[in-house]
Amino acid sequence: MVHRQTSKPHSDRKDWQNLNRLFPFVWDYRGRVVIALVCLVLSKLAVVGMPLVLKEIIDGLDSENGVLVLPIVLLMAYGVLRLASSLFNELRDAVFARVRYHAMRGISQRVLNHLYSLSLRYHLDRKTGGIIRDLERGTNSLSSVLNYLVFNIIPTAAEFALVAVILLGKYEAKFAFVTFITVVVYIGFTLSVTEWRMHYRLRMNALESEANTYAVDGIINYETVKYFNNEDYELSRYEATLKDWEHAAVKSQNSMSILNFGQGAVIAVGVTFMMVYAAQGVVSGSMSLGDLVLVNAMMLQLFLPLNFLGVIYRALKYALADMDMMMRLLETKEEIVDKSGATPLRIDQAHVHVEHLSFSYNQDRKILDDISFEIPPGHKVAVVGPSGAGKSTLARLLFRFYEADDGRVLIDGQNICDVTQESLRQNIGIVPQDTVLFNQSIYHNIHYANRQATMDDVIHAARVANIDEFIQSLPDGYETIVGERGLKLSGGEKQRIAIARVILKNPRILVFDEATSSLDSRSEQSILASLKQVAMRHTTLVIAHRLSTIIDADNILVMDRGRIVEHGSHQALLARDGLYAHLWQLQQDKREHELALETVADTV
Repeated sequence: MVHRQTSKPHSDRKDWQNLNRLFPFVWDYRGRVVIALVCLVLSKLAVVGMPLVLKEIIDGLDSENGVLVLPIVLLMAYGVLRLASSLFNELRDAVFARVRYHAMRGISQRVLNHLYSLSLRYHLDRKTGGIIRDLERGTNSLSSVLNYLVFNIIPTAAEFALVAVILLGKYEAKFAFVTFITVVVYIGFTLSVTEWRMHYRLRMNALESEANTYAVDGIINYETVKYFNNEDYELSRYEATLKDWEHAAVKSQNSMSILNFGQGAVIAVGVTFMMVYAAQGVVSGSMSLGDLVLVNAMMLQLFLPLNFLGVIYRALKYALADMDMMMRLLETKEEIVDKSGATPLRIDQAHVHVEHLSFSYNQDRKILDDISFEIPPGHKVAVVGPSGAGKSTLARLLFRFYEADDGRVLIDGQNICDVTQESLRQNIGIVPQDTVLFNQSIYHNIHYANRQATMDDVIHAARVANIDEFIQSLPDGYETIVGERGLKLSGGEKQRIAIARVILKNPRILVFDEATSSLDSRSEQSILASLKQVAMRHTTLVIAHRLSTIIDADNILVMDRGRIVEHGSHQALLARDGLYAHLWQLQQDKREHELALETVADTV
């Protein structure tokens, strides 16, 4: 049984507000907009002029004393008008292309920039696949909305006005009356039916985003799916969502068929009445054969875009719904923001001081409870404790990924809440417990820490991290692509690349969050020697599970249930015979057991 919760379509869309957000990007190229509109008007004048010329051609050929020169001239004029209509249409598209794509680029950059500004909490709660799908669909909708508004709705309104003026000026009022009634009925029917069927489309979008999220999550976690033989489970979630999507899609298509037939029926009735009146006029002699052709051409000229307007209206509603999903990303409030007047962090000694720090992800469970400690300049402080004690949360608060509930963190006497986030993170480097790499080259992943570094700098950092020899042994060397999230590399190789990356960044404050957790004992010892050399010149916070990696720390903080229960040097903590000594003994017993197994394996 697959349990899932499909997000409901939003009924409180802010279409006018969303369109207003596009205006600044369009206004950037207002000159092009004016030229495009001029081309649009010229094109519609040519379109409306063609039936008028066609009437004169028919009347000229129907005249008993018709002269061949007259129809030829008019035929030439008819061709010129058709050519002009096509020319100005293409000029309009070419001129407006810069406006449309500039708006797409601008709003996409704004949304992505906003996503980067949102807190870690938001990105842990939201699913990446759904966000990317909303962004992609929303960006495409911008182009559609601009095209529909500028090139379809406005031109159709202008053409209707011109046709109405001609019918009222040349013929009886009943022609204009039938035209008006037909248009009103057509628009009313289109709007009402389209509103009725919109929820099917919105549900399709929501289900499509959900299915895409399942697919992306499953592919990203390919190994985990395989480990637990859960291919059928992932496929069942995907299939169940697509089944509901199929049901909504069929209803959407059926309702669209009803709408299309109704529109066709309204047009057919209106055109029939117009032709009956025109034919009666020809029979009575009040209208010429050319007038009959003109009325028929005018009606077709009018109802052709009106028929298309029905499609455009539906597509515009869909595009506005898609755009609203993207614009809602912009409405998400930033949790972590720089204070007004925040100044760059000034590092002198790199003295870190944590005062009475408390934090909880939710009110039900406190992660950190009144934590206080300091890291003097150039010193190395380690944090150890059982899983869930709050060790990694300290690193996240130091980077200000979250705001503390109480207390503060000072760096050289400056509260990190009073300085800019950019300058804070520029001065802190981290080797995380879970190293995630970009699906690009090894060089790119190391160089990412310092975009101004040279190739020699990258190689030097790799050598210090004891990874250069391995990289050089690869066929493509530093240009080797590491795969999605670095899956082509082992855990130890990824971790050493992360160490090389932080070495290249060369910040004043270093954080090692289980920095050697994926290394074997031999690699660990070589890395520890390198890290020790690097840390000598930095203020260092080490979050460790393996206690053997932090015995040289100046101070060791032992955490349990969000509080510091012990602190001191390695030897002092062992002498105290408390939680640290207990953890140390457990790890020593485990290490001796592993060595015994290795010895047995070597003798077999």
